[in-house]
Amino acid sequence: MKQPLEDHVATLAAVQERPATPSAPRRMTLNMGPQHPSTHGVLRIVIELEGETIVRAEPDIGFLHTGIEKQCEAINWAQVVTLTDRVDYLSNIGNNLVYALTVEKLLQMEIPPKAQWMRVMLAEIDRLNSHLVWLGTHALDIGAMSMFFYCFREREDILRLKEMFSGQRMMTSYIRPGGLALDAPRGWEKAVGKFIKQFPSKVDEYENLLDNNPIWKIRTQGVGYISLEDMLDLGVTGPMIRGAGVALDVRKTEPYSSYDKFNFKVATQTSNDVYGRYRVRLEEMRESAKIIVQAMEGMPEGPYQADAPHVVLPDREKMKTQMESLIYHFKIVTEGYRVPAGEAYVAVESPRGEIAYYAVSDGTAKPYRLHMRTPSFANLIALPTLLEGTLIADSIASLGSMDFVLGDTDR
Repeated sequence: MKQPLEDHVATLAAVQERPATPSAPRRMTLNMGPQHPSTHGVLRIVIELEGETIVRAEPDIGFLHTGIEKQCEAINWAQVVTLTDRVDYLSNIGNNLVYALTVEKLLQMEIPPKAQWMRVMLAEIDRLNSHLVWLGTHALDIGAMSMFFYCFREREDILRLKEMFSGQRMMTSYIRPGGLALDAPRGWEKAVGKFIKQFPSKVDEYENLLDNNPIWKIRTQGVGYISLEDMLDLGVTGPMIRGAGVALDVRKTEPYSSYDKFNFKVATQTSNDVYGRYRVRLEEMRESAKIIVQAMEGMPEGPYQADAPHVVLPDREKMKTQMESLIYHFKIVTEGYRVPAGEAYVAVESPRGEIAYYAVSDGTAKPYRLHMRTPSFANLIALPTLLEGTLIADSIASLGSMDFVLGDTDR
């Protein structure tokens, strides 16, 4: 995907030297990023223009390579959880969840119902968190500044909930192989209930602010079209493909963590443009709120961790009073736990689309290989197809409708 800087300079020089004719109009090559604020991270896009029309767009993603996949091979299975937080920093719980499910599949471990339902509730809270950041920043890019403040008002409430459960606002490491890091704190029902009772009216407020804004509709309707065939060929998932009318959602097609016990709809639109993707995410927030209410009302009783002392850290009070618990704690923290040799592939539905982890174990306490199939990378590959032939003025709206995270793109 990368092209040496010297080649770009040579191309630009050749274009400038070639006189423009009616049959061969003069072209201009521009660098968008990697410092451009509306690329939402250190993304560089080399754009070639004829007048105001984009004739070529080439993304360059090498400016935020984290090396997380390689790091996973040097640490034990338990320590990998903290790295999954940092793959997609706007939806860390989704990455915690897919990693935990992958390791549990290798371990053939059964998770208690309470832990599964709590995972669903937290994953949906984090979906709201991610969509709020997207809507606020995307509207800001297009010129609707007020939406940024409205969305981050509710996002702050969500970060407080995450801090209440885990002690951290963003990198929670709360979902771990075997269950949850901690039991739900006192008063969580009241705190979550208060937030989710008010949230649907906030979504209505966002909808009224934007749908009654003629500039918003002009800037989003009919903009950012990409054919369904191209999206299927390139592996695009999430709100992008649901905005083209395809009800593809892993929570429905391959339910995990008891999602089959929840009643919700897969939000779709058929306009296949920036506006359609906005509508999909708006409806997804409403459906997530319904799932959270169902999880609270039907939360099972019981343990929040599996009965697996060789994998799950023992209760801290028991660790202080029981020698066996202290030994287990010491061995898990210092050596990790061994995972049976084999391989496993698990997919979940993140706010950006299908995210899947492929883990290979050689029977030791460290992963032999851990590959992350992230939606941001697959969606970003469609960027040239999305932008080519469109106006430069519409590029930011089209780009933002993808909702990619650069840490999620280049691991």
